[in-house]
Amino acid sequence: MLFPSFAFLVFLPLVFVAYWYVFGRSLRLQNAFVLVASYVFYGWWDWRFLGLLFASSIGDFLLGRAIEGASGERARKRWLVLSLVLNLGLLGVFKYFNFFMDGMHDLLLTIGMRPDLPTLRLLLPVGISFYTFQSLSYTIDIYRGQLKATRDPIAFLAFVSFFPQLVAGPIERATNLLPQFLVPRSFNKEHARDGLRQMLWGFFKKLVIADTCAPIVNGIFAGDVSTTPGITLFFGAFFFAFQIYGDFSGYSDIAIGCARLFGIGLSQNFAFPYFSRSISEFWRRWHISLSTWFRDYVYMPLGGWRTKFGRLRNILITFTVSGFWHGANWTFIGWGVVHGAYYVPEILRDGKARRDVPVLRDLPAIISTFLLVVLAWVFFRSSSIHTAGAYLFYMVRNALVSPGALLVWCLRAEMGWILFVVVLEWIARRGQHALEVLPRPTPLRWAIYFALTVVILLHIDMQTSHEFIYFQF
Repeated sequence: MLFPSFAFLVFLPLVFVAYWYVFGRSLRLQNAFVLVASYVFYGWWDWRFLGLLFASSIGDFLLGRAIEGASGERARKRWLVLSLVLNLGLLGVFKYFNFFMDGMHDLLLTIGMRPDLPTLRLLLPVGISFYTFQSLSYTIDIYRGQLKATRDPIAFLAFVSFFPQLVAGPIERATNLLPQFLVPRSFNKEHARDGLRQMLWGFFKKLVIADTCAPIVNGIFAGDVSTTPGITLFFGAFFFAFQIYGDFSGYSDIAIGCARLFGIGLSQNFAFPYFSRSISEFWRRWHISLSTWFRDYVYMPLGGWRTKFGRLRNILITFTVSGFWHGANWTFIGWGVVHGAYYVPEILRDGKARRDVPVLRDLPAIISTFLLVVLAWVFFRSSSIHTAGAYLFYMVRNALVSPGALLVWCLRAEMGWILFVVVLEWIARRGQHALEVLPRPTPLRWAIYFALTVVILLHIDMQTSHEFIYFQF
């Protein structure tokens, strides 16, 4: 079920009313209702994959208890390995099987063989990368002694499948989200109001920013780059930067705000990443739940971060794996490697992480970091490494062709909306979302809500599905 759809417009208030006013007196019934509602939400897309979601969830529930109850380190490790095999095996079959078969096919062709390798015609389940990592955090943290295994299967299944963040995150740690399903929840009017504000801002970024940038990006990337002015190619990457930001951070805002309506607190997933002053800061602000997951479960276990060589090696490995997480295509791996390479100078000069809030004097560093990120997005958006390389090559080669195109692109209406988002988020950069900081007079606040709602409604195209980019991951 899509957030920007009529089905969700009906689904959400019905679930909200039943959650608080029908099942609100019993924690177990409330959790059971969340589970049913979440499975309906997920099954609306394709009910056949509900079995996969359930099998993955119940498997980790049982393995978590087995890890905790095992006598001896070797037994605990065996159960953890089984959890890793179960989760990563499912992810590998559905997401990466054909990628590896194609790679093997090409390799055998280069040595003169004519292989006939099997391929699978499988539809990728929406959100499998997200709920797999979320469930894995549970068994890993039990193994590490950071979490006790729950005896409540309903609460655990609700934790894995909680519908606001099920299909595109944030990827919640079991240590944060699961305990919230084990204690009674009460309705908080202020939290609900702020949740609605954050949802409104998320819908604005998705429908007004991401979905209006998409046709521009699609047209430029589908064209003949060799004859396209370099300025136009740059703006293709520029608009994609805001398309993917509006799309993914918009989803996160809707998910976090929606969860607050049900008394559940989700982690911040985006902290105004395009205001970053370095690549390391960008990754502390972009898709925070994934970057911290890789930090804690990939980078740190690799060890060797105490030396420059160890840090360089582990950063490159982690970014490569992170890129591969996004999809079975060399372009995602290339995107990850590029970001890993960006990181190298910071490690070599022992750059200190900045935790202060960016200010106007940081503008040169913000712009240079943003430009590096934009160039890397070319790999993410392209269909192959070859097309990404050609795109960047002709962006430089044709840089002086049709210089007047710069003014044309800057005067487009889409640039106005992007500027509006940038200004509002700059003002609110110390908070969680842009609408936290609004004028105090109530009539003016409501006028802003009304204006944003009207703009959103004007940008809804009933002929478009309004799917989110990260559904494919």
